[in-house]
Amino acid sequence: MRRSDPDGRLGTTPPVPGRPTSLFLLLGLPALLFALITWQVMSVGPLLDLDAAASRALVHPDRFSELLADLGSVPVAVPVLAVALAYVTWRQRRIGTHHWWLPAASAALLMVLVPALVVPLKVLTDRPGPPVVPPATGYYPSGHTATAAVAYGAATLLLLPWLTSILARRALLVGCAALNLGVGYGLVRRGYHWPLDVVASWCLCTALLSLLWLYLARRDRRRPQPK
Repeated sequence: MRRSDPDGRLGTTPPVPGRPTSLFLLLGLPALLFALITWQVMSVGPLLDLDAAASRALVHPDRFSELLADLGSVPVAVPVLAVALAYVTWRQRRIGTHHWWLPAASAALLMVLVPALVVPLKVLTDRPGPPVVPPATGYYPSGHTATAAVAYGAATLLLLPWLTSILARRALLVGCAALNLGVGYGLVRRGYHWPLDVVASWCLCTALLSLLWLYLARRDRRRPQPK
């Protein structure tokens, strides 16, 4: 009897332990962490004490942190995704891929989902901001963090299959991670958000981007190789 490979790829015989484990790490664990943080925020749990302590240690407003935070704004992040959408759509259509518009459309839909998910959560949690910002509520989760994560993350997922060099792929992944870490650090350092606001958005967007990755990976197995 043929054994299942480590990741539970097609053609293996059940049981396939790799696939459920991978799906849990990609979808279940981030969703669970997001739910835990949201519960702590809404119930003003003990995790918020650690959050406040981390904020006091990290907040030091300066111009550099403000510039990093701005990388998560819609006018900066969304045009980057738009360029990736246009490039991938052109490449897909050029090689005659069936339903060539679907990868770009799915990434664009994911971007549209960001405010549709984040804005109601802000209203529901009604969390006050750090002491540095003017008194207001609606800081959880971080919209700038979510915008950056989905815009840069989706652009990376769209472009990766078209890069033939392993070095180029690694550079793209590292660049995406650095951008998102920079945005999160800038938001906390500048005092625009509590650390948990940022972490929660990362958890939420990890689950969303995992769904996009699974969809694109399924399509990628059926498309011609780039020339």
